[in-house]
Amino acid sequence: MSQPQNLSANPPPGKEIATLAGGCFWCVEAVFDELRGVESVESGYAGGTVANPSYQLVCTGTTGHAEAARITFDPKVISFKQILQVFFTVHDPTTLNRQGADVGTQYRSAIFYHNEEQKKIAEEVIQEITAAKLWDAHIVTEVTPFKNFYIAEDYHQEYFANNPDQGYCRVVIAPKVAKFRQHYREMLKK
Repeated sequence: MSQPQNLSANPPPGKEIATLAGGCFWCVEAVFDELRGVESVESGYAGGTVANPSYQLVCTGTTGHAEAARITFDPKVISFKQILQVFFTVHDPTTLNRQGADVGTQYRSAIFYHNEEQKKIAEEVIQEITAAKLWDAHIVTEVTPFKNFYIAEDYHQEYFANNPDQGYCRVVIAPKVAKFRQHYREMLKK
């Protein structure tokens, strides 16, 4: 099993990176893997203070990391704004440090922006969602500068795709993915 390693904030030429935390990284990865224009999704840890944290350490809630996904995408196919619009519909951005039964700061909702344009877009999307009253409660998603991303251990990568019959996958991830597919059918990879 590989140890987490810090990944660069620099995208490949012509691509962009979004780093998002919306609860369990398995759920976020499973959804974004299916979007047209998304080139890769890695599950990992963002925003903390400990270098190369392990899953066990992050689960203690003491490292400051959130379970996050590093999404590399082609902005000619899908915009950062569209990425965020999907993000805000596939998790609950109104629950502080939790998603469903997953509780702790590692499950917080966060956008780790890579530049001032991403910060501006994130703030605009939150304002639009708030004005549209899509959620009954206040959005608590952090909008914070990107400082690090450590790719999670190998067994976390493509977890839903590799473990569809596992209990958490069947009960939590599969319904979320099904709802996402129904709502965003026109944006799915063929």
